[in-house]
Parts: sequence; C-alpha cells; structure tokens
Amino acid sequence: MTTRKKSMLVLGMMSGTSADGIDVALARISGNGPKLSVKLEGHHHVAFPARVRKAIFRLANGGPTTTAEISQLNVLLGEEFARAAISACRSWRVPLRRVSLIGSHGQTIYHQGAPSNFLNHPRLSSTLQIGEPSVIAERTGVTTIADFRPADMVAGGQGAPLVPFVDYLLYRHPTRSRAALNIGGIANVTVIPAHAKPKDVFAFDTGPGNMIVDALVEAFTRGRSHYDKDSGMAIRGRLLPNLLNELMGDPYLQKQPPKTAGREQFGQPHTQKILTWGKKHRAKHEDLVRTATIFTSLSIANAFQRFILPRTKIDELIVSGGGVRNPLMMVYLAATLGFPVIFSGQLGIKPEAKEALAFAVLAYESYHGRTNNLPSATGAKHSAILGKLVYGRER
Repeated sequence: MTTRKKSMLVLGMMSGTSADGIDVALARISGNGPKLSVKLEGHHHVAFPARVRKAIFRLANGGPTTTAEISQLNVLLGEEFARAAISACRSWRVPLRRVSLIGSHGQTIYHQGAPSNFLNHPRLSSTLQIGEPSVIAERTGVTTIADFRPADMVAGGQGAPLVPFVDYLLYRHPTRSRAALNIGGIANVTVIPAHAKPKDVFAFDTGPGNMIVDALVEAFTRGRSHYDKDSGMAIRGRLLPNLLNELMGDPYLQKQPPKTAGREQFGQPHTQKILTWGKKHRAKHEDLVRTATIFTSLSIANAFQRFILPRTKIDELIVSGGGVRNPLMMVYLAATLGFPVIFSGQLGIKPEAKEALAFAVLAYESYHGRTNNLPSATGAKHSAILGKLVYGRER
C-alpha cells in the first residue's frame, strides 16, 4: 500500500494477562519509520462481564474446554472488542467514520514462545490470541489488523515482546539511555541506549507484574476485589523472608534473554504454590500479598542487575501499566534500582493507555507495509510485517 502523507486516526485495543477488560487508545499518527509522529488523543477502558472474564481465565489456565467453546469465545470476544471500540468513540464524541484503522491485540489464551517437540516436530512454538477481527471490522466498519505475534514466531522469534518497537519510536534520546518498563500482568522492559539504532535496542519479559498480587487478592476477597488498591492489603502485612527467597529462586529469573513469560510461568499453578505455602506456615493474607508485591519489585530489579546494567547504564526508567497504581511496588522498585523513575504520563502517555497505543502504532506500520518487529527484542532471524488484515465494510 502507498504511504499516506496525511495523518490517520487509529484505534489500538489491548487486553492483557490480567483480563480485567479492554483498553482502547485513540492515536493520531503520521510519517513513517523513525520519524513517525504519534499523539495520544484519548483512552477508554471497558470491563469484561464477570462470566467472560471467568471463561478467559479458565482457558488461559489450561482448564477443561472444547474446540467449540474456544471457537465461540473467539467470536464473543470479537463482539466485546467491537463494543469497546464503539463505546470509546462515543465517549470521545468521535464518529467511527473518522477512524481509519483499528489495531487489536486480542486476548492471549496460550503462548509458548520457546520451541518444543510436538508430534515429532522438534522445534514448534505457538501462540493463540482470540477476539475475531472479522467481527470487529463488521461491527465498526473499520479496517482491522490483529493477530500480530505469529509472523514474528515463524521468523524464529518468541512473538514477544512486541511493544519495544513502539518504545524505541517514542522514547529514543540522543544523549540519555532509557529503559521503558511496563508492569501489566507480566512485567516487560525495553532498553534504549543513547542515540540507539533499532539493532541496539533489547527487551524481554522480566517476570511477573501484577499477576501474582492480583490473583492472591482475588482469592482472599473471593472475587470482590481484583487488585490491591493503593497497596492497602500489602501495607498491613509483613515480609516473609523464607517465602521471598523461594520465589526469587524461580528458574525464569535466571534465564538469559530474549525470553517471554505469561500464565504458563506465573499463572494459577504458581499462585497455588504460594497459597499452599501460606496455609502450611499459617501466614496471614496480608503477609502473603506484601511478600508477593516485594517479590515483583525485586524480580524486576534482579533483571536490571543481571541482564541490563552490565551492558549499559540507565539514565531514566519510564514506567507504565497498572503497576504504577501500586505505591508499595513503586517505592521498592525505585529504592532498589537507584536511578530516576518517571511515569509515562509525564511524557504525554497515560500509563494505562501505553500498550493499547502501541498496537495502534503497530497496526499503522503494518497497514503501510512496513516491518514492525524488533529482532533484537524477540529473537527473530529477521524483521517482519506483523498482523492479519480484515477490511472494513463500506461506510
């Protein structure tokens, strides 16, 4: 497709491992490559109905299912993403006809980035994001690009992290070395040395973000709370050093990048081990939540000490994602790292909108036929154009 000189309004949509709902970002984008101009013009969040969230978790945690249920949930989530896009545009009073493109990450229910043996195929990796883009394109009338990860994986990458491509475009600096950290369900970091070229950027998932803390809080409140608001539960607890030591011994934390994590590493079985430990040692709920919160911060700091600081110094850490709303997590992180920590909002991007914005940018580049993965981040053998395109209907 030929490059348009005029700017485009693009919607980016994202639902992460927390599966709390869909974040929608409206971006005005123009230009190409390193000279891309990106302006966030709106952010909107739509929560999943409880029954839908429950189904997502059951599938993502490897619970019993059928091919029929996966197929049905794929279409149902397409309806949910379409509903979120329409609701967002109404809230901003932006007619859908003004939106040129939608980029939808979908909902991950399975991700295995590292190759393994399957049916005698020795090096097979796979991923599955559901939320049928044909439904989104039909309901909104807007051309939609989705399913971004497979193209990177067949090129030898792990299909994640993908956001570093956008981090590089947004945060590169001629004299400052920066790291962009997103703390969602999983925490991932992008390292952008001063005056970096794309090949100089490296990125990986450090390990758990909010996932473990959220799961513990949900268990202890019997689903009444989905996260530890203002660190309220953790602040009332005390650190359990023996549990912390066990958690810090997780093999994933020692694994060399590139690497990617998800529910397969830090999902329900991992949380159950903590709950079992707590029951055995008669630990208070607040103590388990505090220890899990500190573990998350230390696992991120551990990644910096092991894999980042030996390669490059960091002048600034830019943090986004739901983790910024956890003050105890942020205090421990800042104290442990010892260099300036700023929120992405200070640079014009709301922390909760960052990943949705990223998929608007990825879709924009795909639409124009330009490569949009970072092999230095994913481990791919070469650059690739990510995503699958579904045309919108005539409007």
